[in-house]
Amino acid sequence: MVSNLLQYDQLIDTALKGVVKKALLQIAENGLPGSHHIYLTFATQHPEVEIPEFLEVKYPKQMTIVLQYQFWNLEVSDNNFSVSLSFNDKQERLNVPFAAVTAFADPSVNFELQMQPLSPNGSSYIPNSTTDNSSTEDTHVKADIIRTDVPSETDNNVVKLDVYRKD
Repeated sequence: MVSNLLQYDQLIDTALKGVVKKALLQIAENGLPGSHHIYLTFATQHPEVEIPEFLEVKYPKQMTIVLQYQFWNLEVSDNNFSVSLSFNDKQERLNVPFAAVTAFADPSVNFELQMQPLSPNGSSYIPNSTTDNSSTEDTHVKADIIRTDVPSETDNNVVKLDVYRKD
């Protein structure tokens, strides 16, 4: 068996997260053009994610946020982004490392990226993967929202990497 010393899966995920970063930088500088709106899904249990406790409880594995009308103070740095969103009429600040991002979509142009969350050292990070495979409801509910507005796998605008991943 040939070992993957170049770790292509991690290289691709890092490159895709770079696309997310550049898109968010453009949005932070210029706002959202036209009908664009962004869905961002991230692993809430990633060690560098900072979200209010009530969101951690509600979304113990993954959470999807939407950047469209009501978001404020989007800031993008080399390793993370921060944004204020409204939850129950109260603004809350979220700080999300790009390493925790698992999906990025802009349904207005039928664009979607899916990636693996990475640990702070750059290796694959799968929260709570050792024991709990039974309850994936919170991860699939939000992912289905993203997929309803994107084209099928045969469309050339969607980059799917699942076929290259080892389970």
